[in-house]
Amino acid sequence: MAQSFPSISSVNDQTHTRSYAIDAAGRSECGASLDEINRVISSETGHIWVDVDICDPKQIDVLKGIKGLHPLAVEDALAKNSRPKLEEFPGYIFLIIIGIRFHEHTPDPYDLQTFDLCFFLGPNYLITVHDGPTAAVDDVAERIEKNTDLLSRGTDRLAHSIMDGAVDEYFPLLDKIDDFVDTLEQRVVVEFDEKALPEIFAVKRLVLQIRRHVGPEREVFNVLTNRPSKLLSLDSQIYYRDIYDHVLRINDSIETYRDLLSSVLDSYLTQVSNRLGKITKGLSVIATVSIPFVVISGMWGMNVQHIPLSDYPHAFWLMLGLQLALGLVLVLILRIWKLL
Repeated sequence: MAQSFPSISSVNDQTHTRSYAIDAAGRSECGASLDEINRVISSETGHIWVDVDICDPKQIDVLKGIKGLHPLAVEDALAKNSRPKLEEFPGYIFLIIIGIRFHEHTPDPYDLQTFDLCFFLGPNYLITVHDGPTAAVDDVAERIEKNTDLLSRGTDRLAHSIMDGAVDEYFPLLDKIDDFVDTLEQRVVVEFDEKALPEIFAVKRLVLQIRRHVGPEREVFNVLTNRPSKLLSLDSQIYYRDIYDHVLRINDSIETYRDLLSSVLDSYLTQVSNRLGKITKGLSVIATVSIPFVVISGMWGMNVQHIPLSDYPHAFWLMLGLQLALGLVLVLILRIWKLL
């Protein structure tokens, strides 16, 4: 029968590092010390999950004190801004995926915040490492506190639940990007807001940043889904296949948004070019129509003697009428040629 962890919060607060364990008999405990963690891992019986927040130096010491972890893997787990990857070590799998969310403490609506989520997946243990509070980890921890059934299914299923939650956090972000793209299309195509250009590049940079993380993650989940491993049962790999499908959907959406943003940018540049063409066309028409005025006024305004009609009393009105007539003729020709 599924159990729950009593007074889990107070125990974990006292031991700094959050941990949950269940033995072969189904007895559960939480807030294990470093010695107890090493004892459970070495016994290879039961299941234990240790969650390490590297914001706390004491939790970092716990991670470094766990026996059997390769120093290079621990170094990668403590580093920030790593690349998604999967590496196999004797007795466990080490992998990194990238969590993503909008930065809450910045006025820039397109500012993206990423964080590393690292996993040490062994036969009876799971160690997660992250920097600061992580929704996917907290949600799974809350589920385990209410019911130990998830932990008793195995560490591979536990790791799947956390990874699934981290990947699902991409979808609300994609919905916001979809709203950004729709708004930009409206502003460019319908309203032609000249101030939209910086925002087009901002959203385009946002999409490319997500694409840079999703591409390697696709390869990570492809390996988890298709490569045989003693640490992953065939049943659990079916669940990882679902995450792999989600990553493919995210990647397809990102490619679609990138194409749409390129189309929006092309539309913006095309409208700028069209407006410039209209202005140039208008100036050309004005210049063409004013040619008779410039030529005739220049010829009859020369400082020479014996200019025709110089003694004619109505010469001014005659020249003005001639200039207007030639201007109208030029306008008519431009209309015939469909240049106006």
